[in-house]
Amino acid sequence: MEDNRFIITINRECGTGGHDIATQLGKMLGLKVYDRAILDSLAEKFNISVEELEAIKARNTRWWDDFCNFYRQFGGASDHIEQAKRITPKQLYHAEAKILRELAAQESCVIIGRSGFHIFKDDPSAFKIFLIAKEDKRVERMMAKYSIDQTEALRRIKEVDKTRENFTETFAGVSRYDARNYDLVLNVGNIPAEPIAAFLADLVRRRFSLKNAYPQRQIPI
Repeated sequence: MEDNRFIITINRECGTGGHDIATQLGKMLGLKVYDRAILDSLAEKFNISVEELEAIKARNTRWWDDFCNFYRQFGGASDHIEQAKRITPKQLYHAEAKILRELAAQESCVIIGRSGFHIFKDDPSAFKIFLIAKEDKRVERMMAKYSIDQTEALRRIKEVDKTRENFTETFAGVSRYDARNYDLVLNVGNIPAEPIAAFLADLVRRRFSLKNAYPQRQIPI
């Protein structure tokens, strides 16, 4: 375990490019970046697919309880379904949180999403970031990234943001839009990922006195 261990959590609105920023930040600081890998670990633990785990997260507790009650009454179609239906969103949240804490206890890292800001809310070694942008900028980015039209881009943004907020409110008991949950809320607009990551890397170095631990990078203009 590192004596000077620290954690960077990055939560973001859909369409801000937060994943790219976090990846760049990890490279600049020489840190591992954890995101979907967490779900892969859970999928192995519960013996179901990553897609099924994502579907569980997308449902509210009431819907999932109703789903389970239905299968208890009429029986599942297979052992695989029986395994999946026993997993509640609450179990998923706590299992995910446990994995993240175990990872962060071993080494410094960057955690994307997964309600990281709340899981590490009382950890003094955590630097919690929330990335936002105006809706039109997010729509533009989604259109360019996925080659979709404006209507579809907006639909995806609203669906993803709603799903993330519902999950966070249900199990963390807070809104991820509450700025008080973070050390920094940054409006990234359509600024490229690299200069934003370089700016954040400098803040992290200053926050954790890492000036001599990692090479400085010039912020690109």
